[in-house]
Amino acid sequence: MPELLTHEVFNQPEPLVDYNLFTTNRALQDALRLNAPALDTGSLQSLGGLLGSEAMQTHARLANTFTPVLHSHDRFGRRQDEVEFHPSYHALMAAAAQAGLHGTPWAGEGPSPHVLRAAGFMLFTELEPSILCPISMTYAVTPALRANAAIHADWAPRLTSRAYDPALKPFAQKAGVTMGMGMTEKQGGSDVRANTTQAVADGTDAWGARFRVTGHKWFFSAPMCDAFLILAQTPSGLSCLFLPRVLPDGSRNALRVQRLKDKLGNKANASSEVEFHEASAWLVGEEGRGVPQILEMGTMTRLDCALGTSGLMRQALALALNHTAQRSAFGKRLIEQPLMRNVLADLALESEAATALSMRLARAFDRRDDPHEAVMARVLTPIAKFWICKRGSVFAQEAMECMGGNGYVEEGGQGIMARVYREMPLNSIWEGAGNIMALDLLRALRKADAAAALAHELAPARGQHPALDRLAASLPTRVEEMATEMEARRLAQDVALAVQAALLAQSAPPGVFAAFCESRLAGQWGHTFGTLGAGCDFDAIIARAMPN
Repeated sequence: MPELLTHEVFNQPEPLVDYNLFTTNRALQDALRLNAPALDTGSLQSLGGLLGSEAMQTHARLANTFTPVLHSHDRFGRRQDEVEFHPSYHALMAAAAQAGLHGTPWAGEGPSPHVLRAAGFMLFTELEPSILCPISMTYAVTPALRANAAIHADWAPRLTSRAYDPALKPFAQKAGVTMGMGMTEKQGGSDVRANTTQAVADGTDAWGARFRVTGHKWFFSAPMCDAFLILAQTPSGLSCLFLPRVLPDGSRNALRVQRLKDKLGNKANASSEVEFHEASAWLVGEEGRGVPQILEMGTMTRLDCALGTSGLMRQALALALNHTAQRSAFGKRLIEQPLMRNVLADLALESEAATALSMRLARAFDRRDDPHEAVMARVLTPIAKFWICKRGSVFAQEAMECMGGNGYVEEGGQGIMARVYREMPLNSIWEGAGNIMALDLLRALRKADAAAALAHELAPARGQHPALDRLAASLPTRVEEMATEMEARRLAQDVALAVQAALLAQSAPPGVFAAFCESRLAGQWGHTFGTLGAGCDFDAIIARAMPN
């Protein structure tokens, strides 16, 4: 009996697949022209084509569907402490390492290596963000190892290598390695000074002062990394220690993986709880100065939080635009409906502003010898981490709403939006939530000549919009007189908006800059996306953001 035909499937959008994430991202291209005009973007074009391919999208889906599995013991009852990943996870990790998104920029390849790496990191986040956790931590810890010259000499060539080797074996037998960080404990969370993990002196060797570590870590992401920088209490106070998974003699270090976290998102990445049973570790930096050492690494991972959220925003926007350009309702394509056009244009403004601020911050890390750039790196890091990541979740919800029920399902290509939505809160929490960032901004303002640096940063946009001029004029006094924590979040928000506007004045078309200033600075905006004033150039803003 022939199958009964009940209906014809039509008015369902084709998935966004086999497109180039870089060549279709005009905002990112313009941000690169501003921040690294001499940069050769050929590698980004190649990476963008790879990451937009159906094959890589399949890897991303499989890595999140078949999540990591902990094997604490082997079948004979011996401790094993290994995490098994789907082959697609390893394919993604290999692609990220080959693209140089981990420690490679510290090898100093070419002009603006950190800007180049930042752009690649954003593009990769659009495909799959969770595997970038060990990639980001490797990027952050590589320069910190310089505080132990012997370890740095042995490990840095492998940390900056573009090879990926997931095997758990001695570092000397590997062409490439990854590293993680272990700081937070049950009782303290972000208050790492409350840590109770103890480190007892155990002599010295070729890597310097050696310790035996006993204690635990409550959030220990990517436990299959080759080594970790951890915090532990020594007789001199909280100290930074280098703890490898496999010891130089080939034996397993006494790191016990207790369980893997069952998280809201970030599914492809293994986050764990671990214990140290007199594990061997070596001092990095000065004993008792672990917090400053860790904060330096935190600066790098906070950059990646801003970059990651910017990439997720771009992917959510691209999915919404792709859907609304093909789906019709009430006699028109959704993208032609006035209210939908307002929502899409508003999302496009937010996405481009996030990209502009993230790439500006990356530029500061390429020019740390410049006094102004050093101040901007210190000031803009908590600002970008705070503001961009705070905007991420509401952005993803609005983009999902553009797709209706199709955006809420986990199946196939449509499931990318659901994955983006689950991922968005993480970057706001990881490496310091909003209040931690606001407090860090206050510390930065007290130590740096921030008022003068901000005035210099905003100067190129002076006179281009009255609302921006008013905000810029008010900031120096607010920065210098900021004496209470109560207003720190508002200051972070306003500085972020001012810097974003100034950057758009230099990199974006006039219509984008004007709409951003009118909405974010001049008050012509409501409390949700889709409340831009009728005078905005909706056609130009949407056309610029289209992913094809």
